[in-house]
Amino acid sequence: MTALTLVDAERILYSEARLLDARDFQAWLEMLDPGILYWMPAWRDDGTQTADPERELSLIYYSGKHNLEDRVRRLLAGQSAASRMPQRVVHAITNVELELRGPGEATVLSCFISSVFDPRADRIAQFFGRNEHGLRCEGGRWLITRKIIRLANDIVPSVLDVNMV
Repeated sequence: MTALTLVDAERILYSEARLLDARDFQAWLEMLDPGILYWMPAWRDDGTQTADPERELSLIYYSGKHNLEDRVRRLLAGQSAASRMPQRVVHAITNVELELRGPGEATVLSCFISSVFDPRADRIAQFFGRNEHGLRCEGGRWLITRKIIRLANDIVPSVLDVNMV
């Protein structure tokens, strides 16, 4: 098992952001554990987010890598409003904190800002919030088992997709 350092954790988050910005979805999918929870809860009210993606409203919710693979197929095929003319996205990741959970398991907390340019509408949007990544070491490689995106500005001007946050 490979020991995870803060620098390693930062590299994982930076790599994920770079791959999403470059729309290299295949390489991004390879970073994900088959049982990944990919979830962006909605806000129940001004101070509380939803707590159960199975029973409450979510802005984005995918359980399992196969569901994200299907989403990527639709993004690449232009079968969604978010993919007809690809947006240009740049992520900035900051305030990375590492919490080791046990042998081969970690939680990585961070803040993010993503800037999105929609060439169809000639419009720029910014999304910002906090991420929680769960990581697990398998075969000497760290995989993302959980990504919870706590979007702070949840009024979405047009579309919002997995590559934008």
